[in-house]
Amino acid sequence: KLNHKEVVEEDRRNKEPKNEEARKRRAEYIIKEEEEKAACLAAGKDWEIEKLRNMSAEDAEALDRRRKGKLNPDEGFSNFEQATFRKYNGLVKQIKPDMEQYERQKVKMGDAFYAGSGSVVQGQHKDSQDAISRMALDVQKQKEKRDKFSRRRRHDPDADIDYINERNMKFNQKLERFYGSYTKEIKDNLERGTAV
Repeated sequence: KLNHKEVVEEDRRNKEPKNEEARKRRAEYIIKEEEEKAACLAAGKDWEIEKLRNMSAEDAEALDRRRKGKLNPDEGFSNFEQATFRKYNGLVKQIKPDMEQYERQKVKMGDAFYAGSGSVVQGQHKDSQDAISRMALDVQKQKEKRDKFSRRRRHDPDADIDYINERNMKFNQKLERFYGSYTKEIKDNLERGTAV
């Protein structure tokens, strides 16, 4: 009888998800936190401050690090879609709208301001000289950044010349990078003149 109960209990534990214990602890923590929050609000205290009072400095630092990690995960380049999205967000953050100009434009254009399927907007809007110079400056900055990012590799005069032009040199470098370890012996034999 006792053994049967233990077997049934063990079987039940095995059928539970692996993270069942962690889920239970998390649920208990949430319930406890809700009770403390309700007690703080009933006493007229600020819950956030009370919560931080009971937290150790190490825990607060770890929590802050986790939050910061979630806020701005900068993975660098992952794909072109993500890079385009990041560029767009950066450009949108730089925009400082002139609401007075916006209102003037809205009054001047009338119904064409919110273009529909039947409205003609061609020639209605003229960019200001300031906006054009801002865009030109931004394009210039992008060009400078690209030039700085893509540096020219220095020519090595001691390297063997096994190419006929720049494009062929790049192709040969790629071949060497991918297949060089496999063709090293054959290449050495050809250079020595002992190839079979």
